[in-house]
Amino acid sequence: MSTDPLSPREVFNGGVAVITGAAAGIGAGLARHAHRLGMSLVLADIDRDAVAALRDEIIAGGGSAVDAACDVRDQDAMAALAERVYRDVGPVRLLVNNAGVEQFGYLWDTPVANWNRVMDINVSGVFHGIRAFVPRMIAAGSPAWIWNLSSIGGVAAVPLQTPYIVSKHAVLALTECLRLEIQLAGHDERIHVQAVLPGAVKSNIFEAAGGVGADLADADVDAADAQRDAMLAIKADAMDPLEAAKEIFEQSAQGAFYLLTQPEYVRSAMAERAEVLRTLIPPQLRDKRRFDPAEH
Repeated sequence: MSTDPLSPREVFNGGVAVITGAAAGIGAGLARHAHRLGMSLVLADIDRDAVAALRDEIIAGGGSAVDAACDVRDQDAMAALAERVYRDVGPVRLLVNNAGVEQFGYLWDTPVANWNRVMDINVSGVFHGIRAFVPRMIAAGSPAWIWNLSSIGGVAAVPLQTPYIVSKHAVLALTECLRLEIQLAGHDERIHVQAVLPGAVKSNIFEAAGGVGADLADADVDAADAQRDAMLAIKADAMDPLEAAKEIFEQSAQGAFYLLTQPEYVRSAMAERAEVLRTLIPPQLRDKRRFDPAEH
């Protein structure tokens, strides 16, 4: 009997994919590649116009897609989305909890509203997705996959992006614990939980990121702006979202738990993190005059 892993098309073709934060960046890349694999798409995003445009693009390309203007911070909206999907589209084979935002600046300069925004979208948004869809996935009794978007930042310590880094550590821990809970409840043969850790992938997350606010007269705006500029410089050479999506789908179909857009690069960050924890060496800046995440 062959033990060769199935291809992404064999695993996902004909299934329904629900993707939050689908209108741009890696979310849009995942949606476009899922369409290429023959999936029916439910595209959720707070940007109503952008997600509708992506829906039209996919339909024009012969695919099946519906859009939903949905704020992942709203648990009732997520519950309503799940109800609509299972009623009108069908059982979900792939849930992608992808919606996320960034934040720059010293932690003590970060406006409370910005901190809450990052946590509410990046962490609570994933939780709301799990709460809304997983019970229905279990009840459906068919194979299903859950991808939660962490980041290379989920295994790193990066100054001037602390709320984002905290949120991605949290999403990684949430996903690892969720996998154990699915196993404990006896659903792991059908429900597959996987953590996505992208490296640098082209998106507008840095342009849309929050900064330090005017509520603090002595806030270091220059430090926040410099970190934004450093990340935008990285974006120029970042991975295309479609290429990232292809890598993620391939690894998922092979049964990996940690899905890495740039395996060698992300694994090096994971190894560095493991070494820090093993040796108990405190995090160190490579150069106190500046910090470039690409070198971290």
